[in-house]
Amino acid sequence: MSARGVVAAAAWSADPYAVALRRGRGPLFLRRGDGWLLPLDVERWCEEPDGADRTVLDRCRGAVLDIGCGPGRLVSALAARGHRALGIDVSPEAVARTARSGGTALHRSVFDPLPGEGRWDTALLIDGNIGIGGDPAALLRRMAEVLAEAGRLVVECAEVEVDERCEVRVADGRGGLGSPFPWARVGPAALASHAQASGWTPAHRWSAGDRVFMDLTHTSPPRRPSGR
Repeated sequence: MSARGVVAAAAWSADPYAVALRRGRGPLFLRRGDGWLLPLDVERWCEEPDGADRTVLDRCRGAVLDIGCGPGRLVSALAARGHRALGIDVSPEAVARTARSGGTALHRSVFDPLPGEGRWDTALLIDGNIGIGGDPAALLRRMAEVLAEAGRLVVECAEVEVDERCEVRVADGRGGLGSPFPWARVGPAALASHAQASGWTPAHRWSAGDRVFMDLTHTSPPRRPSGR
């Protein structure tokens, strides 16, 4: 596993995240070093896709890769719709819960070698997962390697205008803390800026409830690393 993957796996595999997934409910937060807390919606993640999720599902085409799939609600729904769908997550508990819900998932970091690199039709970064690795531009460049050249990347961003990189821990609000790991938060303008700088074109933006999403397509054919 890559160095980034090892750090993320240690953070998300440890309690209290695994405990919350097993229970199907929080409270759960990302806790910044200054004590600021970002609530994580574990209950929604563990339920059937809601109306906002269905707007994402409707935009998926062909084979779909869900990065940071969590307990697998989208992967399972995509499989039920007839898509070839795979989730990846650094949490063994998330992978196990995805399998129990009827989806297929691998215990893997997005920065590790993945099945079908360069051939996925759609990839998803939902529930704030544009923050994975703490460097949105690096993650977007990695997605250019994973998707087919005509592929679509569907990203959920923060509903407010923010462009932040920080170190966080998973916290249960009662003193339980996971290991520190890098994270990022980006709003619509920051996402569009990072996308354009990383070879992506914002093709469509929409809101559903209090959530904001964006379709990204390749500006130009991505450069493939030699040897892949």
